[in-house]
Amino acid sequence: MKQVSFRNRRALQIENQLIRLTTVIEGGHIAEITHKRTGINPLWVPPWPSIEPSVYSPLKHPEYGTASEGRLLSGILGHNLCLDLFGPPSDQEAAAGIPLHGETNTVEWTFTERSNGLTGSCVLPGSQLRFTREIQLLADEVQFAETVENLSPFDRPIAWTEHVTLGPPFLDRGTTEFRTSATRSRTIGTPSIDFDWPRLPESDGQFKNLERYTNAAASGSFSTHLMDPSKDVGYFIAYSPKSEVLVAYLWRREDFPWLGMWEENHLRIHPPWNGRTMTCGLEFSASPFPETRREMIDRNRLFDTPCYRWIPGKSSVGVQFRAIVRTAKAIPADHTALL
Repeated sequence: MKQVSFRNRRALQIENQLIRLTTVIEGGHIAEITHKRTGINPLWVPPWPSIEPSVYSPLKHPEYGTASEGRLLSGILGHNLCLDLFGPPSDQEAAAGIPLHGETNTVEWTFTERSNGLTGSCVLPGSQLRFTREIQLLADEVQFAETVENLSPFDRPIAWTEHVTLGPPFLDRGTTEFRTSATRSRTIGTPSIDFDWPRLPESDGQFKNLERYTNAAASGSFSTHLMDPSKDVGYFIAYSPKSEVLVAYLWRREDFPWLGMWEENHLRIHPPWNGRTMTCGLEFSASPFPETRREMIDRNRLFDTPCYRWIPGKSSVGVQFRAIVRTAKAIPADHTALL
């Protein structure tokens, strides 16, 4: 691995002949998984300047929005991790310095080199958790192995979301396509709408096909999708016909039974969005919706499926998943070819 600067951030980079992966040191975000021949990075790079979370101050940096969001948004890149929280902190948690989506995105990580990859880890002082991520490159595939250790003696529920966001030029209106092992789905909001993937009912009686990116959803729109309970593997595939680049993430369904989809389409005019951002989140998760800890626990189950994960006191739990970035003429008709 080599130390580099990515968008003026301290970062580490590993690569082979086919792909290049860059992760920032503060926050641990996966900033890029670039297909080297085409130069396409499917992951989102925000249009605003990226700064280190350690230098962020709500007084000095009002251009990043409110304090709890600003600490995250000032440094967000590509694939970030939401741990212990998936969503906003309570007022009391925010006053104590806990940011949106938890502490992993703002603390400094420690990295060591390993064969064909690297290992990153961090300790979350407020949450009393230690997180470790092992990354290995194998041809056009990235293999991830993650562990969360509960440093406290108490059993507790946690949120755990791999917050993957895609951006231009890979994300393109009317052309980028999606496939997933989703089944039953629900929108966030009042009232919520239950539907079967991929046909989202609209107010005019028509249906929106979620298998194609249209850049037409209201900003902040969010829908959650239950991964097929009959399959051991959950996945999403995103494909850019213009670049002929395909990105797929695959995981154990028992680890992450939910996939959240979220969009921002140039409609948020407050900082740092300023009406100039297009991105789409495909977030595989132990929880269906971004919400406070109390809301997550009160929800408990959706579609007869748990909405959080338990971690015993003084114990560890682990997950494995992988990402593939390659060229293709189309999304394979038989998605299981990627499994």
